[in-house]
Amino acid sequence: MSSARPGGPPCMADTEPHLIRISGPLRPDDVPRLCEQVADARHGAGADVICDVTAVTTSDLATVDAIARLQLAARRAGRRIRLRNPAPALLALLGLVGLTELLGLVVEMERHPEEGEPPLGVQEAVEAGDPAL
Repeated sequence: MSSARPGGPPCMADTEPHLIRISGPLRPDDVPRLCEQVADARHGAGADVICDVTAVTTSDLATVDAIARLQLAARRAGRRIRLRNPAPALLALLGLVGLTELLGLVVEMERHPEEGEPPLGVQEAVEAGDPAL
């Protein structure tokens, strides 16, 4: 059973040949189409298929099952998937069920400086009268 999604399609291919953006809650009905996109990515050059899961809204076993099936589809095509920006809850669930190690999932996280924290490589100015630490 599938219900309509208010936010549009759960996935869409990006302009990069090996980038698949996945959004919304993942349902079992979404898996065949996603696996087909992973298989289609094998026709280009490169080894890994990047699945950007930044916009995935659920961290449940249906999502874990979909990711496991995507990894299996990628292996059949001689590739592997890289998860880009999974939610902390999804990452914890993947680790809890052992899929991170078992499937050899590669996770990419974009880092953003915390509020009030300067980005790495930026030094604050030192005033002449500041005491040494």
